[in-house]
Amino acid sequence: MKKIIVALCISASALSFAQDYSVPAVSPRQKVEQQFSMSKITIDYGRPGVKGRKIFGELVPYGQVWRAGANSSTKITFGQSVNFGGKIVQAGTYGLFIVPTEKEWKVILNKDFQQWGAYTYDPKQDVVDVTVPVNKLADKQEWFEITLNPTGENSANLVLKWDMAQAEVALKPSSPDAVTKIADKLKEIKKIEADAAKTKS
Repeated sequence: MKKIIVALCISASALSFAQDYSVPAVSPRQKVEQQFSMSKITIDYGRPGVKGRKIFGELVPYGQVWRAGANSSTKITFGQSVNFGGKIVQAGTYGLFIVPTEKEWKVILNKDFQQWGAYTYDPKQDVVDVTVPVNKLADKQEWFEITLNPTGENSANLVLKWDMAQAEVALKPSSPDAVTKIADKLKEIKKIEADAAKTKS
């Protein structure tokens, strides 16, 4: 009986350990979340490594749709409607895909954000696509990376880079005048609250 109890305790302990730890992923999943204008942008994607391979034009063929990462498709969520490289996109979650060529990338937002890779990619589900130039990096980017770099109070660049290539898509609010008015009103409210707090003290 004691042996059974000990075995059960060991099994429970091993199960608990397994829940806390996992085998390192070949292409780690990363979630990027950043304030943007009046809301935020969230990106969930896999990060493959170069690992001595030729990336663009070979591992990622030119002229073919790519998942913009590894494993399940890259997901991007906008908390408000945005101007995505000059085209209006409503708030929501989209699959992010790329069709690379040597000098430019077509960056695509697709309604289907729950697929594995780009194996079931359907261009009929595309919401918008923008074509942006590719710049050569001075230093190799070993792990694929997607970042959001602020360029102003209500603007940012979506930056995608891997190996020796980098591309950027400019992001702005879809209605900048409305955002400015809302921001001004919020600042007024905060000032009123601050003045009220000073009066109480």
